[in-house]
Amino acid sequence: MPVVAVIGAQWGDEGKGKIVDMLSEKAKYVVRFSGGDNAGHTVVNPHGEFKLRLTPSGIFYKETTSVIGNGVVVNPAVLNKEIDDLNARGIDTSRLLISDRAHLIMPYHIVIEGLEEEALGGKAIGTTRKGIGPAYADKVARTGIRAGDLLDKEVLRERLATALENKNKILTKIYGADALSFDDIYTQYCQYADRWAPCICDTSAVLAEAIARNEPVLLEGAQGTLLDPDYGTYPYTTSSSPMAAGACLGAGIAPNKLTHTLGVFKAYQTRVGAGPMPTELNDETGNAIRELAQEYGTVSGRPRRCGWFDAVAARLTARVNGFNSLAITRLDVLDKLPRLRICTGYKVDGQVIDNFPASTTTLVKCQPVYEDLPGWQKTTGKTRVFNDLPVKAQKYIKRLEELVGCPVSHISIGQRREETIVRKSVF
Repeated sequence: MPVVAVIGAQWGDEGKGKIVDMLSEKAKYVVRFSGGDNAGHTVVNPHGEFKLRLTPSGIFYKETTSVIGNGVVVNPAVLNKEIDDLNARGIDTSRLLISDRAHLIMPYHIVIEGLEEEALGGKAIGTTRKGIGPAYADKVARTGIRAGDLLDKEVLRERLATALENKNKILTKIYGADALSFDDIYTQYCQYADRWAPCICDTSAVLAEAIARNEPVLLEGAQGTLLDPDYGTYPYTTSSSPMAAGACLGAGIAPNKLTHTLGVFKAYQTRVGAGPMPTELNDETGNAIRELAQEYGTVSGRPRRCGWFDAVAARLTARVNGFNSLAITRLDVLDKLPRLRICTGYKVDGQVIDNFPASTTTLVKCQPVYEDLPGWQKTTGKTRVFNDLPVKAQKYIKRLEELVGCPVSHISIGQRREETIVRKSVF
């Protein structure tokens, strides 16, 4: 009954796409459990390079069923384009299922989010303006439209009419924007219904049957724990939980079925958007890391903020997720650096603390306390066995294990599947 969750352990963009793509070979089901098309995975495999936003990474394996879980918010227009692009490149997408409980992103969600961000000006959160937050807000407010509503066009008509009446009041009376057309939206979503109806089902029941048959299931995270609305740098967070507990909820799988939680960290730290990041490097080293690793957002294209590995934040994410093992990615990016630093604590108001503060007001005042390690200045990309890594690279990995309190099972030293050191299998 192997059920493995792959969880982002930083601010997202940790390289989960490659890890999931590699592990999908042994999975019968790969489930995307949270987020929307604001989060992307870059996957490099024998088919080429792909930038996925909604489609689970298992889509590249013919024997694997890919599932968009109930915890995801789905923009049907984005999903259509993504599937069309995959089909055009010879990828079979017929084994894709969509939860009937997954909420849909509607055109008014995207418009309203853009207007909200503009109104905030310099205090904007820095969202991708994809309508993710407003869609989740409607879910909690019980006014959302779900994928299952596409299966009954009269139900869709009624729910859309009620929702749009309210949203048009917000658009016209608060923001002075134009009202959206009911007929245009309804017609468009009926077309989505015609295309996606065969894929929409109770995916929780499908997964329960798979687990009962002892078939391996892989839960694919989006974004990272430090963007979680409870444990991340609130309010500079996402709108759904990217954590292990969120994986169970967003896939419709009981928590006691989860057998392994794999936390994915970069060998350094990155972040996209606003919000505090104690180890950020606004210097030549930070710029060098960004250019060496091509640290630009998969979805937004925005340059990522780069910094040293933050063990204080890592201990928090390990604790709240209960990681069984870690995957360290992009180790090769550090190959040329003569000196490496790891943040082991924060200094704030004259005191050193080793816990990650809940308050962003406190976090912005935190100064990192660093431990220095020598760089190995040797190429790691061709290494396939841990003991063949440069000794200083081995020491760096071992120090991360000590500081986080969890063993490293996977080390990525390149974009391709085979550029990975596997110390212990999770399946």
